[in-house]
Amino acid sequence: MLFNPALTEFVRTHSQSFDYLALIPDRSWVDRGLGSSARFEKLPEVYKIFHEVSLSMPVVMHCIGLSICSADSFDEEYLSHLVQWQDRHNCVWVGEHLSFSRIGYEHESNAAVALPIPYDADMLDLVVRRVRMVQPRLNCPFLLENNVNFVTFPQQEMTEAEFLNQLTLQTGCHLLLDLHNVYTNAINHRFDARSFLASLDLTRVLEIHIAGGSSMMGFHIDSHTGPVPEGVWQLLDFVVPRAAGLQGVTFEFHESSWPLLRDEGVLSQLKRARAVLATTHS
Repeated sequence: MLFNPALTEFVRTHSQSFDYLALIPDRSWVDRGLGSSARFEKLPEVYKIFHEVSLSMPVVMHCIGLSICSADSFDEEYLSHLVQWQDRHNCVWVGEHLSFSRIGYEHESNAAVALPIPYDADMLDLVVRRVRMVQPRLNCPFLLENNVNFVTFPQQEMTEAEFLNQLTLQTGCHLLLDLHNVYTNAINHRFDARSFLASLDLTRVLEIHIAGGSSMMGFHIDSHTGPVPEGVWQLLDFVVPRAAGLQGVTFEFHESSWPLLRDEGVLSQLKRARAVLATTHS
């Protein structure tokens, strides 16, 4: 389960209902920007919760600020801070998005959203180099998450699956397979999600994300709203038996949809995910 502030009391009350928590480390600090003195300011209340959680159960990191696909810069300061955070909380693995959100170096702009990348040789070479920079710094596996793509680049050199397979092959990194992202892309770009998944090297999947979404202006949106759609559950049923290295399934939802779920709704999602895993491994 991905932790958000709405879940603070839920975690304390229902800790027996899940095996680990995914934490977004970026939510525990204020980032003043590249090159700033005392760049990362700890948010005491959030940090206290994160520290409490990490002492009571396994935690994994789900980062949102590395922007590993930014072409013009790579933020070594941010990476160093992540390494310290991972070590302090003994995180089992670290995941990031296969995307970029930041451009510029001296005068940075941040889109505050995971932007899609072109699937070509130049981008593959860049990401492979970046992954090889990250891996030796961490004392745990490093995962990259497939993106949701509301636009596509024309005349791509590779399919998304080919790109992901080459990335894991050349670096040995793992996949954080977001099934709602696959579901969203399949609806918006009209392709068969199972065929896409069948073309992936699913043995590299260490973690799976499931989530809800919504429709807006003719698009399906990865809004992390409410319960997981039936179509995503069907994809989970398809993937889990084929993902021999799978270590966890994480349910994501945005705290704004807590009134739609409450304890009973979250528990039902966790129970169903656990049932899929139990059926496969029984």
